[in-house]
Amino acid sequence: MNQNAFVLNNQAYANNNNILLGIINELQQIINYSHEDLIIKRISDIIIKMNFFFNENKKYYESIMNQFVNLENKLNQINQNIKINNINNKQELKFSNGRYVGQVVNGLREGKGILYWNNGNKYDGDWNNDKAEGKGICYYNDGNRYEGNLINNKAEGKGIYYWSNGNRYEGDWKNNKKEGNGIFYYNNGDREMGDYLNDMRIGKHVTLTRNGEVKINNY
Repeated sequence: MNQNAFVLNNQAYANNNNILLGIINELQQIINYSHEDLIIKRISDIIIKMNFFFNENKKYYESIMNQFVNLENKLNQINQNIKINNINNKQELKFSNGRYVGQVVNGLREGKGILYWNNGNKYDGDWNNDKAEGKGICYYNDGNRYEGNLINNKAEGKGIYYWSNGNRYEGDWKNNKKEGNGIFYYNNGDREMGDYLNDMRIGKHVTLTRNGEVKINNY
């Protein structure tokens, strides 16, 4: 936007004095507005005008600085209230393969929520920008589950995977696969420690059996 247009194209602001009087008048009117959408639009327009005026007429800055600060504070408070109201408002979103119940911001899943799939799977945890991201629990219809960190809808970082037969893996994950260092606990009491790459064992793995024996395998 060309800031000079305020002077060139609007008779109400034909000179700097008229600009100042117009800004003050609009400020006084906005303070009494009650409709939040209208307030946001008008405040944005006024801030642009005021910035242009301040650059051209710095000697007037102090005279309206307090009103300018109050105006910006009001805009910030309005935006914060809108976000808080959206986050606190649990909604239900339906999809062809399931439904979501939880917090929604601007139509996107954001905050805490649960996604139920039609096949019986479920995710309960954090959401960011419409994606499962943060801490959460994935429940699968075969009785298995994953608890830990997720990024972009996939297990990433530290997490624990529980199998329905009693086995479990605790360690590093990347792109929904075991990758990095981890410990595999068998349902018979044995536990195996080592590194993984692309869901496969690599390098030296040490297994401590329930009887106290130590076994070493190379992969």
